[in-house]
This record gives sequence, C-alpha cells and structure tokens, in this order.
Amino acid sequence: MNSLVFSFSEAYGKEGFLQWLQKEADAVRYLDFRALEGCCCYCDESAREAIEKALEGPLPRLRWLDSGDYHYLSYLLAKRQKDPFHLVLLDNHPDNQEPAFGGVLSCGGWVKEARDRLENLRDILTVGPEGCEKTVSARWVEARRGEKVYVSLDKDIMRREYARTDWSQGEYGLEEVKRMLALLMENMEVVAVDVCGEMAPSKGATGEDLRINMETNKELYNFITNHF
Repeated sequence: MNSLVFSFSEAYGKEGFLQWLQKEADAVRYLDFRALEGCCCYCDESAREAIEKALEGPLPRLRWLDSGDYHYLSYLLAKRQKDPFHLVLLDNHPDNQEPAFGGVLSCGGWVKEARDRLENLRDILTVGPEGCEKTVSARWVEARRGEKVYVSLDKDIMRREYARTDWSQGEYGLEEVKRMLALLMENMEVVAVDVCGEMAPSKGATGEDLRINMETNKELYNFITNHF
C-alpha cells in the first residue's frame, strides 16, 4: 500500500519507521519539511502555501503526519475532498479551539476550522477527550453505512505502553483503536487515514520512546493495509 510521509522533526527516520516503510510499502511519497519555518503548532501563510503546493496531485490514502504539533495537516488534506464526507477524530484533545493569532491554522484549532470552512464536511465524531464520545459506536456507523469517512488518529489517545508523545495522553489501548478503525473500514468508505503522535529526540524522546512508536506504527500500517 502507498503511504504519504511528512518529515518535520525527523522522528520517523530516528525511529527507523521511514526506512521500514520504504521497504514494506508499495510506494512512499516523502515530503521533507525539516527546513520549513512557521509551521510548528501554528502554520503561517508562507508555510501553508509551501505545504499546499507540495500536496498537488493524487495522494495516497494513508498519511503519516509526524508529531501532534502538525495535526493541522489533516485540515489541509481533508479540504481536498470533493465529495460529502464525515470526519472521525481519535485523539486525546478535541482540537477545536478558537485561533489565538488572527485566524492562523493551528494544531489545536484545525477541527473548528474544518467545521466552519469545509463545505463537504457533513459531521464530526470526536472520540477520546473529556466530554466527547468514548468510542465509535455501531449505531453511529450504521446510520452512515456506505458513506465516505475521513479518519484522523492522534496516537496520544493511547497509553504510554503504546505511544510516546509530547502531549498529554489518554488511556486507550492499541486493540481498542484497531477495533474502532475496523468498524469504520468494514462499514463505511474510508477515503483517508491520517496518523500523528510522534516524538523526536529534539523533544526529549529516548531510545525506548522511539522503539515503542516504531512498533505501534508498524502495527497500524499492517492493520490498515489489511483493511483498505
């Protein structure tokens, strides 16, 4: 299966996941933004133009976004959808904050941006944060059976046993996440899956942190590939 890989922090390379993916995937489209400024947590106009230019043309359905600092990429990717779709966010944070700097796209506000601006977005199901749903229910899926859904997964929804991130983490296990993904992929038309939640050595990641993230990424890749 093809994958789209974003590199901002070098986390995938340090983990060894990028190298593993280049051997296992049918093809890897690698976007190197390590030198790009104005893109960490907040994406300024210049950085946004550079990223959107790089996203021109057909894209793989499986996307690896780097750390949660760049989760706003899900907005830039989802806005390319031409048909009506639903958004499912699996995350320890709702990412629906008001923008702090004059409407600049951010990792903490991209979901609100999507709700306000994406004409083809029908509804949003957020699973994980306090006050939101605790799972993807069969009832929610059945009401939308066969319809298009965009899935954005931040690994900070999971316990540290399965993910090491630089944001506060939830208490979900990898098997719980896989069950939710399976329910969506077996009953709806999944147009894309985004995965973020890496941790780079520059943010304090240890060898153990990198190993755990690598193993979970491999598990997710194999699971998603088998269901697409």
